[in-house]
Amino acid sequence: MKTKIKVKRIKHGEFVVDFPKIIKKGDWIDLRAAEKMVLNAPQAGTLKGSEVKHRDVTSEVTLIPLGVAMKLPNGFEAIIAPRSSAPMKIGITCANSIGVVDNTYSGNTDEWHMPVTTLRKVSIEPNTRICQFRIQLSQKATFWQKLKWLLSSGIEFEEVDSLEGEAREGLGKGTGYGDI
Repeated sequence: MKTKIKVKRIKHGEFVVDFPKIIKKGDWIDLRAAEKMVLNAPQAGTLKGSEVKHRDVTSEVTLIPLGVAMKLPNGFEAIIAPRSSAPMKIGITCANSIGVVDNTYSGNTDEWHMPVTTLRKVSIEPNTRICQFRIQLSQKATFWQKLKWLLSSGIEFEEVDSLEGEAREGLGKGTGYGDI
């Protein structure tokens, strides 16, 4: 029996991202940008005093909406990482190396996002594959949840119109990035 993951696609204007697909070639599942975005290049400041030989470079962190919210089974979490081609092909990198989504981030407005910084000015089209994720047991998984996972035959996605979880409020009003 497969472990079911409920997926709600979140509409951005008239656009809806492609539904996540499990492919045979890899263990990770691609996620896509949910809207068109133009991100600016990092900006270099002026040279510091003569004793310092570098420029201060600043780059903003942008949350790219991924157009999905999911309800993971109890005892599970998702790890989101950039696709290996993202820095060279797209010009973005994940701002915090990886993202972790726990199973309580499961409300109707709890859309997954990818926090990125840019390497150059980039334009991202809707449905561009920008990151990937996998499901794994969390550190709070019980013995029975671990056993169920061990005996399962993988995962399958079930598209739903709504999720039952309570939405999180935080920095991005439903982005799950908490208070800083």
